[in-house]
Amino acid sequence: MKRCFIFAAGTFFGLRLRPAGGDLVIAADAGYRACRRTGLEPDLILGDFDSMDPPEEERVLRLPVEKDDTDTLAAVRMGLERGCGEFHIYGGTGGRRMDHTLANLQTLLFLRRHGARGYLYDDDFVWTVIENETLRVEKTVEWGLLSAFCLGDRAEGVDEEGLQYPLRDAVLTPDFPVGVSNHILDAEAVVTVRRGALAVGWELPPIC
Repeated sequence: MKRCFIFAAGTFFGLRLRPAGGDLVIAADAGYRACRRTGLEPDLILGDFDSMDPPEEERVLRLPVEKDDTDTLAAVRMGLERGCGEFHIYGGTGGRRMDHTLANLQTLLFLRRHGARGYLYDDDFVWTVIENETLRVEKTVEWGLLSAFCLGDRAEGVDEEGLQYPLRDAVLTPDFPVGVSNHILDAEAVVTVRRGALAVGWELPPIC
């Protein structure tokens, strides 16, 4: 499966996975700086460049300031157009703009509904979205955290197995964060939602 690596302008907590041959690397606006710090040359640099001046390169796609898509979502659309099915988003959390963190969590749902899966990296944490499906998460941190939040009006038929606080056929709603800060006990945690969508995040080992 072709992968897309997107560098956004939020806080960069380090590279978890390096692109390989055939992968697409996109720098969204000031995410270009983080991309270059990793030693990567992006295939495309796009954005409205309200966070930095655009570099003088042919790979630059300048977007209008007044638009519906965030720069990150525009990068996601570009990755989908180029046949990518797996997205790794760095610099999509933190920074000074919580609104962009929330927007990027919604972008994960956008990806899932377009047949792809996205991973949004935070500080020793990663997020993805599942809808009407099951997710298996390998335990890589002892007593590692896992959280699950409803995206939408309600998420029904939720099971959480291999965790300190298991759930069986539960209903999660957006007005009560019952899924926050669980702990993975087994070698693998299994999260299922039969009807609806969940944002699921789990702890990762520190980058050495």
